[in-house]
Amino acid sequence: MTTAPVRRSDRRISPVFLGIVAVAAVSGWAAWTGFADHPGIAVFLFVTATWIVSLCLHEYAHARTALHSGDISIGAKGYLTLNPLAYTHALLSIVLPVLFVIMGGIGLPGGAVFIERGRIRGRWKHSLISAAGPLTNVVFAVVCTAPFWLDALDGVPAAFRYALAFLALLQVTAAILNFLPVPGLDGYGVIEPWLSPGVRRQVEPFAPFGLLAVFAVLWIPEINHVFFDAVDAILRGLGVSEWDTSWGHSLYQFWDGSQEAPPAQGLSS
Repeated sequence: MTTAPVRRSDRRISPVFLGIVAVAAVSGWAAWTGFADHPGIAVFLFVTATWIVSLCLHEYAHARTALHSGDISIGAKGYLTLNPLAYTHALLSIVLPVLFVIMGGIGLPGGAVFIERGRIRGRWKHSLISAAGPLTNVVFAVVCTAPFWLDALDGVPAAFRYALAFLALLQVTAAILNFLPVPGLDGYGVIEPWLSPGVRRQVEPFAPFGLLAVFAVLWIPEINHVFFDAVDAILRGLGVSEWDTSWGHSLYQFWDGSQEAPPAQGLSS
């Protein structure tokens, strides 16, 4: 079975994605300039819009890698336009990750692009396709933390600093969760091509429940503490303190009634 080559229109960036980027840019400017007396709304819009942008780029990385690995059907499905409405499961890929950020401040991995794996030859290519998405979260985490580990925070407004820290936390949690070798997550997709057909058949029925199982396990206090201790250790290694992420989360949840202006103290890296 053959499919027509990817057309230019299949690669054109979606106006929906550009609109989300615009919201991120405007709200980021508002957080930077202190446009509002209470920066929580600006931080909320900036973090949420930027988080959605990262989700779109996560899925784009899967799709683009699959295209170059042999699945030329990717373009016709709209995955190269960065349009979140084109995803197979918009609920899993956009709505639920945003809700989890709003409710709990954790980067929920999504899953949306349908890749025709039968078109792709070579186990390394299959592994790379799965790894491409969470590697995008790693890049985002590095970018968000760059001002911290480069000691480039002089003159950066507190609200914007804390927003970057909270974004970094979301990217680190998303990367860790995505790389877990659990059926249904990208980490399992990385190792799956190297498993025997028998093992893959036995594991396949559990794939739809893998993410639910991970979050059920995270409800266990001991495991939850280990997980977030690991996240905090990574962020500290990148120059981001728990003070930064805590204030970022507090500003983000502006509706809880306890929001106040970010403090001036504690701003040293």
